[in-house]
Amino acid sequence: MSRTTSFHVDVQFGDCDPAGIVFFPNFSRWMDAASLAFFMQCGLPPWRELVKTRGIVGTPLLEINTKFIRPVTYGETIAIATWVEEWRSKVFVQQHRVTRGDELICEGREVRAFVTREPGTDRLRAIPVPADIKALCT
Repeated sequence: MSRTTSFHVDVQFGDCDPAGIVFFPNFSRWMDAASLAFFMQCGLPPWRELVKTRGIVGTPLLEINTKFIRPVTYGETIAIATWVEEWRSKVFVQQHRVTRGDELICEGREVRAFVTREPGTDRLRAIPVPADIKALCT
């Protein structure tokens, strides 16, 4: 079983469309931030440190699915609960549950991979999920 972490967002006026509703791509941005916060809350350093020590650039997004349930507007605070639903050999499935108090706002599911740079190039390649990182997150 994976750990569950929490990431909070204070919704700003600029996060909203002209109708005062959060512009939907912002949820992807916040879930991406919650993904990094998940690993840091599990005890990993930021990606900029891991790239120096282990060559791990980060965990780019390979697939995303978001289900929107309720609108959000500026002045509200939302919480994003994040966990890893499934660890595979080279990818993992991360879940996000966005709430305002006890009210479910949206749910997100992401498939991500740990990547390094191919030597001498800017190309990224997926690596097996590091066992020590998986252990920290379960």
